[in-house]
Amino acid sequence: MKTKSIGILTKPKFPEVKTTLHAVVIWLRARSIDVLLDTTSAALLGEQGGIQKTQLASEAGVLLVLGGDGTMLNAARLAGERSIPILGVNMGGLGFLTEVQLDNLYPSLDRVFANDFVLDERLMLKAHVHRHGETVARGVVLNDVVISKGTLARMIELKIAIQGQFVTNLRGDGLIVSTPTGSTAYSLSAGGPIINPAVQSLMLTPICPHTLTHRPLIVPGNAEIEVTLTSKDDGAMATLDGQVGIAMTQGDTAVIQASEYRTRLIRFPESHYYEVLREKLKWGDG
Repeated sequence: MKTKSIGILTKPKFPEVKTTLHAVVIWLRARSIDVLLDTTSAALLGEQGGIQKTQLASEAGVLLVLGGDGTMLNAARLAGERSIPILGVNMGGLGFLTEVQLDNLYPSLDRVFANDFVLDERLMLKAHVHRHGETVARGVVLNDVVISKGTLARMIELKIAIQGQFVTNLRGDGLIVSTPTGSTAYSLSAGGPIINPAVQSLMLTPICPHTLTHRPLIVPGNAEIEVTLTSKDDGAMATLDGQVGIAMTQGDTAVIQASEYRTRLIRFPESHYYEVLREKLKWGDG
C-alpha cells in the first residue's frame, strides 16, 4: 500500500473501543503512519483537535473502522466519491461487512501495509427524492433505500416503475430497494433472497404487502427504479442505510439507481463469502 495515512472511524458505544483505539494509534504512529482522527475519536483519546468525518475520507489513504456494520455503512457513505479502501474490525454483533476480528487486528494491518489483500468492490445506490419537479433530498448508500410508513399504524400505497415502465401499485408497510450487499440486511428479515455481491443487480423487497402475491423482485444493476408515494400519509419516510431519514409526502418520487461509485472493502484472499454466510447465519458445518 503506497499511502501512509489511515483515517479511523469508531463507534464509541462499544466498551472496548477506547482501549483498542488507544493501542492501535500508538502502534500506527510507531510505524510512522499518519493517523487521522475524527473529532469523536480524538475526544475519546483525550487529544485536541480531530477533523470532521467528511474530511477523513478526503484526506486518508485507507479507512480503518472499529465498530459494527452500522459504522461500516457510515464509512461507505463517507468514502463515497473517492472509493478509498475500507478495513472493518468487528466490534459489534453479526458483522457481515467487517473483515477482521479484534484479536487479528495487528497481523491484518501488517498485511495491508505489505499489499497482501484484495479489494472487494461493492455496488452502491444513489437516491434522489423529487417533489413537484424539485430534488428535495439525495444520498448514496451501500445497503438499501427503504420507503416505509414510519410510525403510522395504517398501510401506505406506492407506485413502482422500472426503466419508465409501470410495474405495480403496492399496498403495505413499505418497500426495500437494496444492493446485493444489502440483501443480508433488512431485506433478508423481510423475506428477501440472499444475493452474492458479485451479481450486479438491485432488489425490490415488499414489506408486509397487503397482496400476498407481491414477492421480492431482482432487476439488472443498471435499472432505474421510481417509487412514488400515492397515498396521503404524513409520517411516511425514505430511509438511507437505516441512518438518514427523509420525510415523504403524497406525490413524492424516490428515484433509485446504481451509483457510479463503488465501496471498496479490504479482504484477505483466504476469506470466502460463503464461509461468512455460513458463520453469520449459523448454517452449520458441511
